[in-house]
Amino acid sequence: MTGHTVEKIGGTSMLRHEELIDNVLIGTRKAADLYGRVFVVSAYGGITDKLLEHKKTGEPGVYALFASSDSDWAWGDALSEVGRAMQGINADVLKDAGDAKAADDFVRERVEGVRSCLIDLSRLCSFGQFRLEEHLLTVREMLSSLGEAHSAFATTLLLRRHGVNARFVDLSGWRDDSQPSLDERIETAFRDVDIAQEMPIVTGYAQCREALMKTFDRGYTEVTFSRLAVLTGASEAIIHKEYHLCSADPKTVGLDKVRVIGRTNYDVADQLSNMGMEAIHPRAAKGLRQAEIPLRVRNAFRPDEPGTLILSDRGAPEPRVDMIAGLKGVFSLQFFEQDMVGVKGHDQAILEVLQQHNIRIVTKTCNANTITHYLDCSMNALRKVERQLSERFPAAEVDIQRVSMISVIGRKLPGSAFTFKALAALNEAGITPLGMHDLARRIDLQFVIDDKDYETALRALHAALVEEDGASRDTADNDSKAGKSPEADKSDATKAPALADAA
Repeated sequence: MTGHTVEKIGGTSMLRHEELIDNVLIGTRKAADLYGRVFVVSAYGGITDKLLEHKKTGEPGVYALFASSDSDWAWGDALSEVGRAMQGINADVLKDAGDAKAADDFVRERVEGVRSCLIDLSRLCSFGQFRLEEHLLTVREMLSSLGEAHSAFATTLLLRRHGVNARFVDLSGWRDDSQPSLDERIETAFRDVDIAQEMPIVTGYAQCREALMKTFDRGYTEVTFSRLAVLTGASEAIIHKEYHLCSADPKTVGLDKVRVIGRTNYDVADQLSNMGMEAIHPRAAKGLRQAEIPLRVRNAFRPDEPGTLILSDRGAPEPRVDMIAGLKGVFSLQFFEQDMVGVKGHDQAILEVLQQHNIRIVTKTCNANTITHYLDCSMNALRKVERQLSERFPAAEVDIQRVSMISVIGRKLPGSAFTFKALAALNEAGITPLGMHDLARRIDLQFVIDDKDYETALRALHAALVEEDGASRDTADNDSKAGKSPEADKSDATKAPALADAA
């Protein structure tokens, strides 16, 4: 398989099925031009929240209710509600009565199969020799697979109704008692697929012995997408989002002021992920980077625009800020102990406690007697960490503060003059940083600020480091009479602020 693309569509975009048909899946393509593309699909928006738990609010879904010993039959009612929600989507997406019935039958068979399995497991674990906790990861994976299997099956029916030779590729391992590796699962499924004459619609979840959710939890679709691109030798991997990857959040900075990044590298993509602006999961990006497969992030609803191309090349023709990104409402955990100077073990002990509670570290700083971690987690989890550290180090002072972080991310960021310009922009906006990390690699410049100053700081830094810089570049381009290479023209085309349309 060569010359094809592997493309991923997110759950929010999946709900806009008519626009996907017009812009991504079919558009103006005809005959052979429809093929040479493999699509990995996420569950329809909101379905995975119902199956597991709500990603933002934590409201329990089927999994959370089943895992709770106090839920009784609540998980069964929740599973029935998931089935009704899926059938409601079928009615909306599939206008042909036969297609809708086939999709409803598919949903019913999967949902009732899962229900029977969970009833049997619950009965088995009522005996003391069997512990439910030992099976919860498998339950979580099985429930997750329902969402992607449903969306892939319904999308396949929809495309066939539009005359496309679509093929449902189910990696979920439904009723399969084998335990292949991820690579084996994909290779077996694609053994007789002809990409030149078929359009594979692939489940974002893949059942395999690596247990993707154990490592990636709800980022598993990107891992499947990445590995599929590598194993099939894709010429390009494409992620379709409901917005462009642009220089800041348009809702905060203003749609008319942001610019599409256009072109960057995987190094920058990793920093964006750390700040919550995830283009792709870093572990998923690793395979693409090593295989030197370019990743393109496109706006699914602006098909004529190239989006942002992410390459393995870490070089850059000139210094440039790609994005001002941040995390609002993170916590600083400051650990101070006067006698820590010259004594080893404190940092390792803190890391062990943070890892025990599965707390994500955004960044950290330290000096002779203070170690400060900036953490993306809940206050409840952090209080548990505080108690454990205070018990282990009674002489230490542990201080927690709610803050925000903003990172200026780019390539070959200039030296001290650039840092002073950023500080001046914050000062002019009336903001005094609580901390600053000016890192030697010049890939990002991080500021810790008061939580209430987040949006003001984001706008101030974007105005000074992106908008002013962009204006000066535009002036220089207009004054120059020299010819440009096609690559330069392509890059400049992505700078138009109107392109950065966040749905």
